[in-house]
Amino acid sequence: MMLQAQPPGPAPAPAPPAPAKEAGTMLLQAQPPAGGHPEPTPLSAHGPGREAGTMLLTAAAQPPVPPHAAPPYATPAPPQQSPVPPANWQAAAPGYISPLPVRPTHLGHALAAEWTKIRSVRSTVWTLGVMTVLVLGIGVLVATSVGSMSTVGDTSPLFFGLFGMLLGVLCVLPLGVLVTSSEYGTGLIRTTLAACPDRGRVLAAKALVFFALTFAVTTVVTGLVALTDNAMIGGISRVEVGAGEWLRSTVGIGLYVSFLGLLALAVGSLIRHSAGAVTIMIGMVLLPFVLSMFMFADSLEGVRNFLMGYSIPNQLTVMYGNKFPFVEGGPSGWQPLWIVMGLAAVALGAAYATMRQRDV
Repeated sequence: MMLQAQPPGPAPAPAPPAPAKEAGTMLLQAQPPAGGHPEPTPLSAHGPGREAGTMLLTAAAQPPVPPHAAPPYATPAPPQQSPVPPANWQAAAPGYISPLPVRPTHLGHALAAEWTKIRSVRSTVWTLGVMTVLVLGIGVLVATSVGSMSTVGDTSPLFFGLFGMLLGVLCVLPLGVLVTSSEYGTGLIRTTLAACPDRGRVLAAKALVFFALTFAVTTVVTGLVALTDNAMIGGISRVEVGAGEWLRSTVGIGLYVSFLGLLALAVGSLIRHSAGAVTIMIGMVLLPFVLSMFMFADSLEGVRNFLMGYSIPNQLTVMYGNKFPFVEGGPSGWQPLWIVMGLAAVALGAAYATMRQRDV
């Protein structure tokens, strides 16, 4: 049997492409990421998934569109670019840019916050206002009473400002305590330490603001009392007041009272209780002097002289240029100021160490 080859016929026509199952089917051809595994991309023409893949739109059921006619579907909008942040903006987290400018904080911000606190509470106005009234009022009354005498001997005319300042100190001490203890009592210390986690900066700001305010008020008040006493009593005193006496009776007293207030501020931070800290400070001012007055035995004479000589009332008297006549020993000149400065420094150091370990 022989097979006869037939001439080749025409090639079969290619099969037409199968139409899409549904009109407007969206085919998403995603490009794999750098890791080699494709990730799902949202089917959105305007979302971030448009950058990861190519979106192909087919409309098999619709007639062809003329070349110059607008397409029947909306052209996808280009991806929106995020605005370039200013130079002073910082990223709060990877991939996140804070809408608020982030600036490094410093001591000036803490000082501004503490100044706002201390000038906006009533305790500041009441304590410093009462101190001013007492020191000025008692100073003028004493000057008027003593000025009617014939002579005061070798007593400095500036010494008579002591009587008003003894009561003025009792007004400064509660204010120093309340600067710190009031925040612990109300819970505001949590907000303060959250806004400024640096414990040393918080304590330094409180101490500086309180010291500056107390020193300014006290120095002005003592200066006015000194001028009044010198004008009304200077003529009956045999003491010529020099520049040293003026400086110690005005600026020196202002420094002494302010550092005594810093000591109260540190005690308030350590105790964290207003009533307890005020009680401790008043006892520190009055108790040594009162106890020494009841030590009549000769065996307690050394203890009596020590307590009375280094008591706060006698130290204030020394700052005014005199000393209690029944006191033997004790500080002299500017020594009371150095003593209270040392006590305040030690107490503030203890308060700072306590805040770092306890207030976390």
